[in-house]
Amino acid sequence: MSVGYRAVGWNRNKTLYDRWLLIGVGLYLAVFIGVMVVVNPDATAETMILRAVGSAALILLHVILCIGPLCRMNPRFLPLLYNRRHMGVTMFALGLVHGGFAIFQYHALGDTNPFVSVLSGVPWSGGIAGLPFQPFGVLGLVILFLMAATSHDFWLANLTAPVWKALHMSVYVAWGALVLHVALGVVQDDRSYAMSGALFAGILIVGFLHARAAHAEYKRDESDRIPDSDGWVYAGPVDDIADSRGITRVIAGERVAIFHWDGKVAALSNVCQHQNGPLGEGRVIDGCVTCPWHGYQYRPEDGRSPPPFEEKVPTFEVRVDDGRIYVQQRPLPAGTRCEPAVVADAGGDRA
Repeated sequence: MSVGYRAVGWNRNKTLYDRWLLIGVGLYLAVFIGVMVVVNPDATAETMILRAVGSAALILLHVILCIGPLCRMNPRFLPLLYNRRHMGVTMFALGLVHGGFAIFQYHALGDTNPFVSVLSGVPWSGGIAGLPFQPFGVLGLVILFLMAATSHDFWLANLTAPVWKALHMSVYVAWGALVLHVALGVVQDDRSYAMSGALFAGILIVGFLHARAAHAEYKRDESDRIPDSDGWVYAGPVDDIADSRGITRVIAGERVAIFHWDGKVAALSNVCQHQNGPLGEGRVIDGCVTCPWHGYQYRPEDGRSPPPFEEKVPTFEVRVDDGRIYVQQRPLPAGTRCEPAVVADAGGDRA
């Protein structure tokens, strides 16, 4: 978290991550160009660079789309999620270089404006395989530009989290456009089947991981609890929650994060106000619920971030009877103080 807006929240982990990211990209480009020199020695330097950076950008895009579902299934991938913005900006930079070389090599030397030529230079020849592939690349690059330009907490705060999240979910539109861009380009250029196979494998991997993560969440959410006449919902035994950890329960259609720490239990909205991260998958650190995505913190008793921060989330009333947790289905306004239930005092009947 930061009090003000800074260009990048640098720390040792981010520095190491960025260093290895750049080293990995550099090695990939060197190997790709080296292989191309051997396999296709007649290709121009521009073509080699164009294909190297384009394929690197596409690979990074698939990796980025896989990080989210991997984190949903296994928290050990969370460090990748924490640094995903940097990977996204790197991917956009590679795509921009690819687009720049493509415009220069194929559209900049004629008597038509290069950008007009990109969109109209290749007419549709009929059929799906005859669709011009370059406009799809332009669409994907424009979306990636908007995402890279707003990959900062300034835009997250001023656009609001829901709007910012909706904008960045358009990465799937960009992915679809770029997959079409590459697939149609491969078909029309009569390249080897290796690129087609790699592209198909990428689609399968992304689709499988998202389906697997969605199924896992559905299994967790389908056990929606039914409230009693007073609106209290049984959420499970205290022993289900490790000390300083949380669980997520769907109550009245809303995901609620329930935390157990120092002999107390509290519940608050599962949605972090930073990037809608899952608070229930975080833990209590220094008395604060800490989001597993980017470390934003909230006091469990009132859902407020510790001063000087101002984020706040709704809270829920909680009771513990005979080691069983009950949560009131009606949320309290964001930032409302609600005394945690004390496990040691549990044992009486609910009022």
